[in-house]
Amino acid sequence: MSNEVAATTRYSQAGDEFLFVELNEEMTLEAFFLSISITQRLRDIALPGIIEICPANASYQVRYNPDMISAGQLQETLEALEEEVSNQQVRTLETRVVEVPVLYNDPWTYETLMRFREHHQDPSSTDLEYAARINGYSSVDAFIEAHSATPWFVSMVGFVAGLPFMYQMVPRERQIQVPKYLRPRTDTPKQTVGIGGCFSVIYSVRGAGGYQMFGVTPMPIYDPAGEQPHIDDSMIYFRPGDIVKHRAVDREEYDALLAAAEKGQFKPKITPFTFDLDSFNQDPDGYARRVKEALYEH
Repeated sequence: MSNEVAATTRYSQAGDEFLFVELNEEMTLEAFFLSISITQRLRDIALPGIIEICPANASYQVRYNPDMISAGQLQETLEALEEEVSNQQVRTLETRVVEVPVLYNDPWTYETLMRFREHHQDPSSTDLEYAARINGYSSVDAFIEAHSATPWFVSMVGFVAGLPFMYQMVPRERQIQVPKYLRPRTDTPKQTVGIGGCFSVIYSVRGAGGYQMFGVTPMPIYDPAGEQPHIDDSMIYFRPGDIVKHRAVDREEYDALLAAAEKGQFKPKITPFTFDLDSFNQDPDGYARRVKEALYEH
């Protein structure tokens, strides 16, 4: 794995203060794991001159102060960290598992998607019906079960403040994949859960969007007003490396959780977790059960 990834790594200068590092042209769990491991190690060593570190799906970007460290010095450090991480005998990541309750097939995304059917590949069906059909599921309920039963890695946060991109933790041949709308919508309800390509997302705010819409969560994930105790001063909840476990809820539970959130009393279910890449690769289904057990045994 280390030789394969190292051979594809590309370093690109972006202006005077940014270094962009592409680990692989293809999104894989190994490339993501390498990206998050290198950036975490870079934070740990507290290198003088580093201003900001932004990991992504199969790449990362570092903002630095050129008066304190040169691009060449930074690249040498990153190359050494990549070699160190790639040669580790045990590939683990200290992270957390977070439960995200979801009201699938909700009335708000349904109303929205019906207003934008002319933007869609299949105007005669809903987003859930279309996603279920093209992924080979027998029904919408079977598709919802597939989306909620497996864990998802938060591989990056961005484009819109607090919006997590999540990569499904299953073998590639079983990954859910759904194309984005043919033309973007001008509206998407706040905290919509959906998919574009192979990535599931949660829209942190109301606004334009092009991902297929499957439901909404009552869980606040972006808090610029500082009203949610579970969100720190950064104003965003998710971090790259988090593992998300969706849980389907009915309308009654959704309303109760939303009421708690509106009072600043939402308490996400969360547990610390040590992710082991090799153990996952050996038995993805068994590992998914371990993630679920870790979340619900506490």
